[in-house]
Amino acid sequence: MPIVKSLKQHKLVLDTHVWLWAMTGDMSLTLSFRKAFEHALKIHHVLISPISIWEIGMLVAKNRIQIDMDSQEWIDQALDIPGIKLSAITPRIAIQSTRLPGIIHGDPADRILIATAHEENAVLITCDGKLLEYGKDKYVNVYNPCQ
Repeated sequence: MPIVKSLKQHKLVLDTHVWLWAMTGDMSLTLSFRKAFEHALKIHHVLISPISIWEIGMLVAKNRIQIDMDSQEWIDQALDIPGIKLSAITPRIAIQSTRLPGIIHGDPADRILIATAHEENAVLITCDGKLLEYGKDKYVNVYNPCQ
């Protein structure tokens, strides 16, 4: 069951764009996901990879996204929300990201997110078509919060 239909009993790892959207109330995320996200914050913790922090910093630096405060301040506030937990890029996750089975592109951030979700036995929450497609190969559970 690589593409998960319900999130009630799962630990979540958010893709960077989903984390941004969840924090800003972006309506790209479905109502059912927003409810599941609130539930996960109370019960299971929602995991954020350090690679997402790096991605946000890079997106701000390249003017690809704009946030209403300094990126460090935004990150500090977003990580301070109860239920949000910063995961680690452990040596195992780093190595596993280089050994992903099947066909996946070379984006290091996506590879780290996949390996993190796999190692944490969590569902990767993403709207990224490539990652959703990769989830069909049963290495990592994925969920599309945009549908």
